[in-house]
Amino acid sequence: MDLPEPSGVDGVAASPPPMGGTLLAGEAGAKIAPPRPLWRSLLKLARPTQWAKGAFVVVGPAYALAVGAEVAWVGVAGAVLAFGFAASACYVINDLKDREADRAHPRKCRRPIASGAVSERQAVIFAMGLLGASLASVLLAAPGARWWLLTAVAVYMLNVTIYSLWLKHAAIIDVISLASGFVLRVLGGCAAAMVVPSSWLLNCIFFLSMFLAFGKRLGERRTLGADAAAARGVQSVYTDDLLRMSVVVTAVATLITYAGYVQAHEEDYLLGFNLLWLTMLPATYGLLRCIVLLERGEYDDPTELAGHDRPFQLSVAAFSLITAALIVSRHGAPGVPPLGLVGGG
Repeated sequence: MDLPEPSGVDGVAASPPPMGGTLLAGEAGAKIAPPRPLWRSLLKLARPTQWAKGAFVVVGPAYALAVGAEVAWVGVAGAVLAFGFAASACYVINDLKDREADRAHPRKCRRPIASGAVSERQAVIFAMGLLGASLASVLLAAPGARWWLLTAVAVYMLNVTIYSLWLKHAAIIDVISLASGFVLRVLGGCAAAMVVPSSWLLNCIFFLSMFLAFGKRLGERRTLGADAAAARGVQSVYTDDLLRMSVVVTAVATLITYAGYVQAHEEDYLLGFNLLWLTMLPATYGLLRCIVLLERGEYDDPTELAGHDRPFQLSVAAFSLITAALIVSRHGAPGVPPLGLVGGG
């Protein structure tokens, strides 16, 4: 059954909102809000908040300082940019592919391509520009590291593409694919810094990123309820109990793996007791705080949680500050002599 044509003033049919515009109700009838500038729509399309994941690129080089290794920080900056631009390009390509499905979704219909704020042609050009920026960023790495970094970025994009086409529909393997993307960021950062990643680092990042992915699925079930399967098809395979168990298992695996690192470096940070153990406190609180908020349904994405929840942010800040202070006390920093912890050698 066709709906009647919407009426405007004096019975004249109202025009649809312009591309990117929003319909607002006012005293004089329906008004059209001015369209969002194209640059803002493109910025939204690039998902800049997801660039926070670039912190995983820096993890390997940061811990390399803990063992006194020299780090090529310009190359690390290039790796952060390369993965950031590559990730944004993948988001644009994914939104292009899913534009029709997004238009039927109550929340995703606001995405720039689905809403018409960015045309398909503009999106393709934008994606190509982001890919070019990613390739250019690789050049900031040292010549001997560029091919390793380029390989990590290329495999990352291939993994994202395969995930978008097939793996996101398969339970468990979808999370492993996402976790592999974070591990590739770590490998790329280590390659750019010209340092060798340790096994504990790769294991810890792998379990942590699985925790984040399972946590996002649990958060979606809490916030969307029965509509979770419509938003993400694989949710029809997952159950509440399976996701709860997976979140807890990966959180415990993350903490145990990191605890192994703390224990292995006891002699390096000994001053009455292993001072590095102090980092276990904010690490444990942060992970458990994340579980509590996701279970409550206050957030459906750990990335969003990290950007808004103050206690979680404080736990991350405490972990970072304690770690940085101990590294400086152990090896010093530019212009800062090491303090010389007992047992440090």
